[in-house]
Amino acid sequence: MLPPFVVLDPIISAWLREDIGRGDRTTDCLFANGSPVGRAEIVAKEAGVIAGLPIAKRSFYLLDPEVEFKQLVEDGTECEKGQKIATIAGSLSSLLTGERVALNILMQLSGISSLTREYGLAIADLPTQLVDTRKTTPGLRLFEKYATQVGGAINHRLGLDDAVMIKDNHIIAAGGITKAVQQIRAQMPFTTTIEVETENIDQVKEALLQRVDIIMLDNMSAELMSEAIALIRSQDPKVKIEASGNITIVTIRSVAELEVDYISTSAMVARSRWLDLSMNIN
Repeated sequence: MLPPFVVLDPIISAWLREDIGRGDRTTDCLFANGSPVGRAEIVAKEAGVIAGLPIAKRSFYLLDPEVEFKQLVEDGTECEKGQKIATIAGSLSSLLTGERVALNILMQLSGISSLTREYGLAIADLPTQLVDTRKTTPGLRLFEKYATQVGGAINHRLGLDDAVMIKDNHIIAAGGITKAVQQIRAQMPFTTTIEVETENIDQVKEALLQRVDIIMLDNMSAELMSEAIALIRSQDPKVKIEASGNITIVTIRSVAELEVDYISTSAMVARSRWLDLSMNIN
């Protein structure tokens, strides 16, 4: 879900300030003597899953609280080409000045949610859950993770403060999985989970000995992953298993069929393309 706007408003306002700069020279000159009221509609120029309408609405509100933004669909709706997804009414000056920021975030997030839906559908009949990653655009993580959620994924850590995740460089820096887990466990709150990234069977065995909560199987072959899964299930069925690394729309189902609990991939964000939308003044 989206955080409250008290958190998001400074970010959205920064987008508006970036675009407007010292003023909208074109629109301000057109309506130097006052702006008439107008109406516009946002239309999908291609099929896809819509995400970001509340954010687009808020961007217009922050620019001009008198603008009326009406959603015609909810986020998560699969829209067809040519479908109207929102109407906007208010000062033409505000509609024109706010157009680009609202469309940019709406197109970007809808592209992410559309690709996420595609990945999710590939494993929809299997118990494995699709998970996003921290590989997001700086400054846009809350929005991009919202879009993956709209598309059907669940969120991994929102930030470094969410949980302990011991990755390959942590293991090297600490001198091994055992040392890393023991050092961290001695200092962390008891409610915090520990996940360890593993690349081979020896690391999986070491993580099991440390009784971690989640074991990630990173960049493993299908054969190695199968061996690791069997070992974990036999040694400690409570441990959750996450598969990650080079997950694509082609490979995701075969990995899910190995019966891991989670598949994490950055592809939903990193490989997405903006969904084509337009705003038309009536």
